[in-house]
Amino acid sequence: MKRLKIALFFGVALFSLFGLVGCGELRQRKDTGVPTPENPDVILATTTSANDTGLLDTLTVIFGQQTGYRVKIISVGSGAALELGRRGEADIVIAHSAQAELEMLQAGYLSDRVFLMVNDFVIAGPASDPANVKGMESPSDALTRLAERRARFVSRGDKSGTHKKELSLWEEAGITPSGAWYVESGTGMGQTMRIAEEKQAYVLTDRGTFLVHSEQGSGMAILVEGASVLLNPYHIMPVNHAKHPKVNTEGAQAFLEFMMSEETQAFICKFGLDRFGMPLFYNATSPKAVLAREK
Repeated sequence: MKRLKIALFFGVALFSLFGLVGCGELRQRKDTGVPTPENPDVILATTTSANDTGLLDTLTVIFGQQTGYRVKIISVGSGAALELGRRGEADIVIAHSAQAELEMLQAGYLSDRVFLMVNDFVIAGPASDPANVKGMESPSDALTRLAERRARFVSRGDKSGTHKKELSLWEEAGITPSGAWYVESGTGMGQTMRIAEEKQAYVLTDRGTFLVHSEQGSGMAILVEGASVLLNPYHIMPVNHAKHPKVNTEGAQAFLEFMMSEETQAFICKFGLDRFGMPLFYNATSPKAVLAREK
């Protein structure tokens, strides 16, 4: 009986192998009936603040069901995501670091840069707010008060888009933060939030990650929000085939078109609404996106 099972296994495997011969560039997927592309693997390098919310996990599954592509997500800071693109180790990049993105585009490492979505940054901290910054309209004024009072602050310290935004706010305040009160985590946004919670410290975070993290009762609160300088736009950028001929250009373009489709853009504006009473991101045509473009 055991030998029969082994024979049947190899018979089926051999039949399947020969069944692929002469099928051309596409192979049929048995699960959904959607043809699988000849090069089905797409590597997406993306910032942790876009991935930690669960949005990309959800969308890449839908994309795979519709197209047959398999998306591998590499979740790092924007700086590291762009570097993967520069080295040709990713097919497409999602980031939120405008100046670095433009430099990469101008250097020819990216073939396009398309406005994908937007959310915003907030300054969060212990609900007790020992530095008394809650409700301050100016983020730089709030940071000035934190520095004056040596209130504990956790920075990502990883050259991500969030880290660069934080540094620009310190620069606007005329402060170079240093000392025992200022901690650099060197980690993604979710882990940085956990460290800030443990230390009862203040932190700059995107709103989406804050909402997901606080859902389980973190004891942290949003204290400073709403300033236009805190808007946080994301762009989606295919890696340039002319620079890196081995990148999956067709897969990257298919994913770009999927992300910018009317259906996906509508989905982005609804994601998180049922859980948090607000979406975690706003799409490329939303009023927030228009305002972010004007900055």
